[in-house]
Amino acid sequence: MAMSLAFGLALFHLLNVSGIFLVSTMVIRVFHLMIVLSLVFLRPWDTTDDPPRGSQLLNVVFLSVALITGSYVLLRWEAIAFSGGITNRLDIFVGTLIIGLVLEAARRTVGKMLSLIALGFLLYPFVSPYLPGLLYSRGIRFESLISILAHSGQGIYGIPLGVASTYIVLFTIFGSFLSEFGAGNFFFKLSSSVTHGLRAASAKTAVLFSTLLGMISGSAAGNVAVTGSFTIPLMKREGYRPHEAGAIEAVVSTGGQIMPPVMGAAAFIMAEIIGTPYVNIMRAALIPALLFFVSVLFVVHLQAVKSDLAIQERQLKSEQSVVSTTVAGLPFIVPFFTLIGMMIVGYSPVKASFVAIVMLIAVHLLVVRRVSHELWQRIGRAMAGGVKNAIPISIACAAAGIISAVLSATGLGSKLSSFIISMSGGVPLIALILTMITAIILGMGLPTTAAYLILATVVAPALADMGVPLLTAHMFVFFFGCVSTITPPVALASYVAAGIARADINAVGWTAFRYGLVCYLLPFAFFYGPGLLFQGPAWEVASAFVTGVVGVFFLATAIVGYFRTDLTLSGRLITSTAGILLLNQGLTSDFIGLVLLVAWTLISGRALLE
Repeated sequence: MAMSLAFGLALFHLLNVSGIFLVSTMVIRVFHLMIVLSLVFLRPWDTTDDPPRGSQLLNVVFLSVALITGSYVLLRWEAIAFSGGITNRLDIFVGTLIIGLVLEAARRTVGKMLSLIALGFLLYPFVSPYLPGLLYSRGIRFESLISILAHSGQGIYGIPLGVASTYIVLFTIFGSFLSEFGAGNFFFKLSSSVTHGLRAASAKTAVLFSTLLGMISGSAAGNVAVTGSFTIPLMKREGYRPHEAGAIEAVVSTGGQIMPPVMGAAAFIMAEIIGTPYVNIMRAALIPALLFFVSVLFVVHLQAVKSDLAIQERQLKSEQSVVSTTVAGLPFIVPFFTLIGMMIVGYSPVKASFVAIVMLIAVHLLVVRRVSHELWQRIGRAMAGGVKNAIPISIACAAAGIISAVLSATGLGSKLSSFIISMSGGVPLIALILTMITAIILGMGLPTTAAYLILATVVAPALADMGVPLLTAHMFVFFFGCVSTITPPVALASYVAAGIARADINAVGWTAFRYGLVCYLLPFAFFYGPGLLFQGPAWEVASAFVTGVVGVFFLATAIVGYFRTDLTLSGRLITSTAGILLLNQGLTSDFIGLVLLVAWTLISGRALLE
C-alpha cells in the first residue's frame, strides 16, 4: 500500500508539471501533505519486523485521520478562502488534528527536537501575555491561530511546504531515477578514474564523488550514507585513520548542500522568499561551493603527504579510463546537462527536472533499444523512491511553517530582528557573528531547512535593515545552517560517518569541524567581497576566485599543520592570516597577504613554489 501511495503521489506531481492536468497551488500542497502523512504512518509496515499490535492500531488511527482531514481541507479550502478566512467549529477541530499529525510525523521522521521546538512556538501565543519584556505579546485567539496554521497559505501550507511539494519532490524523483538507473555507480567510476594514481586517491575520489552526488541529492546525511559506504572503507585501506576517513566524508557530504545545481531544500525556499529565479541562487553559490571543495582537496592531499601515505596503484579495468567512463555515462550526463541548461535559459526548476527525467528515460531507450518489463519496474521504483526521499523534507517544511507563521503572526520575528540590531550596535560584523552563533546553535537541533527558515524570518531582515544585500544576508544564513551538520557537539553528518567508519563520534565530529573550517570563513568573505557571489564586473569575480583558491590553500596548510614540513604554531598563525587576507576580496588585503607569505618564506627558508 505504501509503495502504491508513493507511486500515485509521484504520478500526480509529474502529470501536473507536464500540463496534462493542472490544479491550484493549495490543492497541490494539501494533497501532497495528506499522502506524505499517510506514508509516515504506513512506514512501520514496510520494515522486516512486525510492529506491536498496539502500535499497528495507533498507526491505523493516524492514517485514517490523515486521509479524512486532508480530504476535508481539499473540499473546504476554497470556501474558506473566498469568505476571507471565516471558519467554523468543525474547521477548527480538523485544523487541530492536522497540526497534531504534523508534530507527530516530525517526531518520527526528523526527530524530537524539531517537534518540541514547533510545539513551543505553537504554545507561545497563549503564554506570551504573561511573559516579560521582549517576549511579551497580546496573544492570539485559539480559533484564529488554528485558522492561520491549518486553513491558509501562511502556516503548514505555506511557502516551505509549497517548495517541498513542487521543487523538492521533483528533484528527489529525478535523483531517484538517476540512482535507479545506475548514476551512483557511474559517478564513483568517474571519480576513481580521475584520481587514479594520485596520492590520497581514495580521499580525492570521496571529494569528487560527493561533489557529483551532492549536486543531485542536496542532503548532508543522505550523501554520507550513500557515498560513505563506498569511500570510507577505501580511505581506511589507503592508510587514513577511521576518524579521519569519517571526517573527510562528513565534510564533503555537507558541501553537497551548497553545490549547484541541486542545493539543499533551503535554497529553493530562499529563491521563493527573496523573489528571485533559482538560477540566481545557483550562480551566487557556485564560487563559494567550488572554494569549499577545493579547500577539502588541499586538506586531504596535505594530510596524506604529512602522514606519508603511499600512492596506491589500483588496477582499473580498461573501461574505467576517464574518456571511456564518460562515454559510458552519457545516459546520465545528457539529462544532467539538460537540467542545468534549461534552468540557465530561464525554465523553472520544476519544468527542467521533469524534462530531465523524460530525457533520462529516452536516452536509456536509445541505448537498450527495447521496452522491457524491467524498465517499467525501474520507473515504478524510481517514482516511489523519490517520494520516499522527500518525506522527511516535506514534514520538516510543514513543521517549519508552524514556526514561521507564529513568528509572523505574533510579531516575535520583528522583535527579535530589532533585538539583534540593538545588540550589534548597528555594526554589521557584530551582527554577522551573532547570526553565525545563532545559526549554528539552531542547526544543531534542526534540519537545515527548518533552521534556515527561522533565521530567514528573524535574522535575515535585520541584516538587510543594516545595509547587507538581501541575497548576501540569506546566503550567509544558509551557509551556517548547512555547516551545522559538522559542528560539534551535535553534528548529524559526522554521526552517520562515524557509524560507517566505526570510529569515535566525538573524534569524527571535531576532526570534521577542523577540516571544514574554510566553510565557516566563506560567508564572511562573500559579505566583504561580493565578487565571490558573482556580483560585480567580470574581472573582480575572476580575481576573487583566483586569490580565493590561493587563500584556501594556505588555510589548508594551517589546518593540517604542514607545508613542505611540519608547521610550528607561529607558522600556522602566519599562513592562516595570509589565507584569510587572500580569501577576502580586495587589492589591499591581497597585497598584504602575499607580502606576509613572502616574508615568512624568506625567514623560514621555505619556497612558495618548487
